[in-house]
Amino acid sequence: MTTRLFGTDGVRGLANQDLTVELALGLAQSAAVVLGQGRVADGRRASGRRPVAVIARDPRISGEFISSAVAAGLASSGVDVLDAGVIPTPAAAFLIGDIKADFGFMISASHNPADDNGIKIFAVGGTKLPDVVEDRIEHAFRTERKLAPTGVEVGRIRRFADAEDRYVLHLLASLPHRLDGIHVVLDCAHGAASGVSPQVFTDAGARVTVIGADPDGFNINDGVGSTHLDRLAEAVLAHGADVGIAHDGDADRCLAVDHEGNIVDGDQIMAILALSMKERGLLKNDTLVATVMSNLGLRLAMQEHGIEMVLTSVGDRYVLEALSEKGLNLGGEQSGHVIMSDFATTGDGILTGLHLVAEMARTTKSLAELASVMTVYPQVMINVRGVDRTKLAECAEVAVAITAWESELGETGRVLLRPSGTEPMVRVMVEAADTETAERAAQELADVVRKHLAA
Repeated sequence: MTTRLFGTDGVRGLANQDLTVELALGLAQSAAVVLGQGRVADGRRASGRRPVAVIARDPRISGEFISSAVAAGLASSGVDVLDAGVIPTPAAAFLIGDIKADFGFMISASHNPADDNGIKIFAVGGTKLPDVVEDRIEHAFRTERKLAPTGVEVGRIRRFADAEDRYVLHLLASLPHRLDGIHVVLDCAHGAASGVSPQVFTDAGARVTVIGADPDGFNINDGVGSTHLDRLAEAVLAHGADVGIAHDGDADRCLAVDHEGNIVDGDQIMAILALSMKERGLLKNDTLVATVMSNLGLRLAMQEHGIEMVLTSVGDRYVLEALSEKGLNLGGEQSGHVIMSDFATTGDGILTGLHLVAEMARTTKSLAELASVMTVYPQVMINVRGVDRTKLAECAEVAVAITAWESELGETGRVLLRPSGTEPMVRVMVEAADTETAERAAQELADVVRKHLAA
């Protein structure tokens, strides 16, 4: 059985071993076949112009040769390429829609180490590809279907000279309130946000201190960014700042630190934004979209303030699908992927950070005060490996154990058991009013899973 090329967020792997020049070139040629629609017999588009694609990357060193291979594959297939250079993933998505490009590529492995890289492909409008389109691209790749125009039908590769400026202006135009008087520490993860984020926060009126903004191709996510918040907390305290904002390598995430160095996660950020948008009459259907892994405290806070919640499977693509299907405009994940669909087609860490700090400025409240709207319940996760995950739904003993713990926890706790999508493993997650109870419940449930789902 052939392993599917596309994962949950594009094609990802060790650069120059899993993710090779040949793979990047072939993917680009295959995407041109599938996404460069409107062709007639001689290879020209029915509209009389060649397809246009935007490509961008984060600053990891392998992005240089991978983006070159993608550009070559597209141009050799009759696609005009606009190379935006190093910009965030959400900037690439925005630009695809802004210039009405036919599709686009982002070369990034997000929060992964520098040795990894990835290829994300966006459809017209800057939206993520549905599975069925990824499957068509993969089929074209495996059957070596490609276009081979000649002469004037070959694509051109040009620099997208004003890419960053367009994105900055878009972000500033989205703001409901300036950030004057607020001291912000930005951690750019030595990644794609290193140029844009300090500029736009400064332009919005904030006093800005920057860390993690010296990318050298090798140091992306290395001890900095949204997966390593200790340095940001230290910097906030050392500088006496009001708030810290952390991005990941491609800047589609945002986590925060308050003035006392306490972490404010994606659930808390969503709670703050949802209440602000509802108060201002901007939260569509008074509804927030989150995943099943979001903290119980988020649901209780939203319930208290009259905000409905739609829960999806884990993954920002499922949040995006729910937002689109239900016509909603705010959703995200605990990890800091927050999607404000009035302004973006994907998670945007800079946009999220700007709106979070704008709410501080609008209300004159500290981030700690704003975040207090939600109580974060202790959450314990145990991965039970080496079990038959396919039997989880039908195991009576597991069901009885879950019911017993749900009864004991009542409204101050929650139990969630999920089979892994790829491994012989079941994830046991328990939330409770205190850590000791959560740990005891999670361990007991894990023991039941091991006993009755042994592979």
